[in-house]
Amino acid sequence: MKKLLFLLLITFFSTNALADKILKNGFLSGEWKIDKTFKVENPKNKIVLIYNHGSAENDKPSKNCQWKNNVRNFASLSGKKINDKEVLVYNFCTDNPGGDDWKVFWKGKDVKYNGIPKLEKRVESNYELIEKIINLGVPNNQIFITGHSCGGWVTMMFLAKYPDKIAGGISTHHGCYGRLSRQYKVKKVGVEEALKKFEKKKPVAGYFRKTQIESISKAKNLPVLIFTHPKDPFDGLLSDWVENIPGTDRVVISENFKINNKSCKRIGENSGKRWEEPIKNVHWMAFADCFQQYNSKILKFLFSITISLIAFKF
Repeated sequence: MKKLLFLLLITFFSTNALADKILKNGFLSGEWKIDKTFKVENPKNKIVLIYNHGSAENDKPSKNCQWKNNVRNFASLSGKKINDKEVLVYNFCTDNPGGDDWKVFWKGKDVKYNGIPKLEKRVESNYELIEKIINLGVPNNQIFITGHSCGGWVTMMFLAKYPDKIAGGISTHHGCYGRLSRQYKVKKVGVEEALKKFEKKKPVAGYFRKTQIESISKAKNLPVLIFTHPKDPFDGLLSDWVENIPGTDRVVISENFKINNKSCKRIGENSGKRWEEPIKNVHWMAFADCFQQYNSKILKFLFSITISLIAFKF
């Protein structure tokens, strides 16, 4: 029986979706290659996107970083030109260490959280990286922070806390507090009732989610391009609040597993061999090949932000 279980586990972890090698920090080239040298040639003519990955469980420490297929779409922007400036994408791993008091984060009791939660640490890690990129000679009005899921949440938190540090951000399918939309049946009971249940069941996590949204919402200007989907099990039906913040540009993906009628599939690599599989969860649509149809939208956003900042002497 133990031998059979072992074989099943080996088979499970050798599937395409899980067998991609984890990437480390570095500038991306091609689909998912990492340049480990921290160098930027001709930095004043570069636009840098810092990509923040999602997180399997908020606040808990993890040594995971990024699956190749997850970062493929943002990597496809590397080398693109905006006016005379070239886009660079930096893959940033910030999942470890976890929050200072992560063991109480998801408890069902209203206990005091001691220390700094992981999301705030990830914000500060981005600040430190941005300082290093600026020291390489890249102007801060040509630096953007981006991210998926928890990484998208970090993107908005960063720009709310440090509004003058960089140019702006891009968030895809933000959500960092579990599958709230599905688990708490938002479609059936409504946003207010669902969040009331969540905050009662998970008071510590609920407190941090609520206060982080309040802080983000106070931003006088939040230049973030935000992609959401109403059927996203995480924050799909809990995302309308972002539209009330000046500067945000929200794109609601309305089709299921399609964009502009193009079916979505993930593309990865395992031991040098490419693989493909259909998208089965709309939370992962930003990882699908179809999402590259938004590349022109993303490039226009980057262009509009950088041009406006140059005009107003950022």
